[in-house]
Amino acid sequence: MYKQIGILTGGGDAPGLNAVIRAVVRTAIGEYGMKCIGIEDSFEGILGDTHTVPLTTKSVSGILPRGGTILGTRNRGSFVKNVNGVPVYPEMPIGEAIANLDILGIEALIVLGGEGTLGIAEQFHKRGFPVIGVPKTIDNDLAATEFTFGFMTAIDIATEALDRLHTTAASHDRVMILEVMGRNAGWIALTAGLAGSADIILIPEIPFCFDAIVRKVQAREKSGSRFTNIVVAEGAVEVGKTEMYQDSETRRLGGVGDYLRRHIETLTGKESRCVVLGHLQRGGSPNAFDRMLGTNFGACAVRALANGETGKMVALQAGTIITVPLDEACTSIKTVPIDGQLVRTARDIGISFAAPKESKLAENGNSVPRVSATAPTTYITHD
Repeated sequence: MYKQIGILTGGGDAPGLNAVIRAVVRTAIGEYGMKCIGIEDSFEGILGDTHTVPLTTKSVSGILPRGGTILGTRNRGSFVKNVNGVPVYPEMPIGEAIANLDILGIEALIVLGGEGTLGIAEQFHKRGFPVIGVPKTIDNDLAATEFTFGFMTAIDIATEALDRLHTTAASHDRVMILEVMGRNAGWIALTAGLAGSADIILIPEIPFCFDAIVRKVQAREKSGSRFTNIVVAEGAVEVGKTEMYQDSETRRLGGVGDYLRRHIETLTGKESRCVVLGHLQRGGSPNAFDRMLGTNFGACAVRALANGETGKMVALQAGTIITVPLDEACTSIKTVPIDGQLVRTARDIGISFAAPKESKLAENGNSVPRVSATAPTTYITHD
């Protein structure tokens, strides 16, 4: 049994991080008599002079509904370098970090993060340091778990935004475009689009064409609906083109919403507006589902350590929290199946994905056929 464990949060913040921290501390202290040390600012907190804080049941009291993370987080640092799109883990910072953990008396780590952060955690495991990972990303794109905490809260926020945009679009007969997060997977756009009554949903998995968008807008005009609501994932791409970046050097996505606005306005003559939801999707209090899931993940992560497991990630599968190997959890992302239930339902109720086939079939008065799902594309990024 470990006497003292550390906990850190890495990558972008997400609603529910504090719920996990609280559950880890209360379970470790109350059930197993372990001491807990919080590591500030992700892995960077165990380099150099180190930045840590003791965590007690009193210090985590009241943090369950709080957004963000009381430990701070980073999505860039010394532990991973991107070389031609492939992560490379320098030996020096990992070796220094493990040595500092020994000095601090921290015998095992619980790491909260996405595939990038968990990829770093796996390097600690490979060097013999006990680690358990907890999946965190609002994109819900980790393949080994059905849900990640933060996702449901992000959907709530995006759906409320669509509800609000619906009324202003209808009042002014406009095309309203909501840009949401989703680099490689369109789960937020798709789910919020269904819940928020979007007319067009654009996701990375289905390249769009303007001809199909224009036909959908014009078809709504003819039917008496003089406004159109569009939700687009930040990683959505036009046929034959690549993602749009605010900053190509750091590969920060952004701009697809305004790109759509300008072209739609030109092609249809309709006044168009774009709203970028951005970090509003990450901020604020987690909803009930994310509090519950984060709490379950935190408690089960401590239990896994106490049972001697290491190099694993807790995951939700078939309603049960299990553990899966970190290397399995970090090697691929979960993309939207283009012939899955949600896409089929969206098309059944008249939502367009602006695929080229939709435009050609609409011209001939036919419905969109079912297409076979493709294998998920493998990506590795630092979330």
